[in-house]
Amino acid sequence: MSITEILSGIGLLIGFFVVFFTGKKVNDLWHRDYDLNEELVKKDNAALALTLTGYYGGMLMTVGGALHGPSGGFLSDICNLFLYGISGIVLLNVSWLICDKLLLYKFRVTDELIRDQNQGTGAVAGGVCLATGFILYGAITGEGSFVTMLVFWASGQALLLVAGWVYNRIVPYDVHDEIEKDNVAAGISFAGALIAMGMLVGLAAAQDFESWHDTYVPFVVYSALGLAALPVVRWLADKVLLVGESLSDEIAKQEVPNVGAAYIEAFSYIAGALAIYWCV
Repeated sequence: MSITEILSGIGLLIGFFVVFFTGKKVNDLWHRDYDLNEELVKKDNAALALTLTGYYGGMLMTVGGALHGPSGGFLSDICNLFLYGISGIVLLNVSWLICDKLLLYKFRVTDELIRDQNQGTGAVAGGVCLATGFILYGAITGEGSFVTMLVFWASGQALLLVAGWVYNRIVPYDVHDEIEKDNVAAGISFAGALIAMGMLVGLAAAQDFESWHDTYVPFVVYSALGLAALPVVRWLADKVLLVGESLSDEIAKQEVPNVGAAYIEAFSYIAGALAIYWCV
């Protein structure tokens, strides 16, 4: 490795931290109705911490997508980093708004996070951010244009909303009602399904753009396969990973919901997404 390559790497690393810090400030400005330090340090708000962890993870994937791929030279790389990194961060925050208004539409997410410190809501909001980070990683890292990035991000958001609708149909309880009742287990399970969907969509988008027919059509087909697999994966998790017990009973029909069972269900969705990607 030459001195020039080392200096370019250091420059990009500095740029990475600048863009990442910009993403934190954008999130702070987006949520001026609460003080982050007060919530995390003075009030020990674990629900908000869950959401922020997902947001920072999504931001890491987004900025990573702007850095990943063949180099076009330092100036080209640093311009792409700032253009796609910062625009991706804005889209990540828009996704948070979509979660508030369309995915968890029966209540106001900020109220649940700040007033009630509802960790189930925190898990879902963080899961949406992380899922969107995977989507943006795929949309940005594939050789395309700013327009293709926007199209794949918007398509990914629509697919997350559909995944939320499908999930509500395959579980025998109302996800919104359980989360509003501070059921952390229900939130963790739902977040796992959303993260898995985001992974599949992001992996499907992470290819060089050739044409709408050659690139977008396979992306839609691949994503639809992920949606169709959701009920299958949940059935397998119920029958194979938790033999003799019911996931739904453990998560929503006990006085104290079983968070451990929720972790198993969430893992099954993520493992299923990777299995589909590796096998199909």
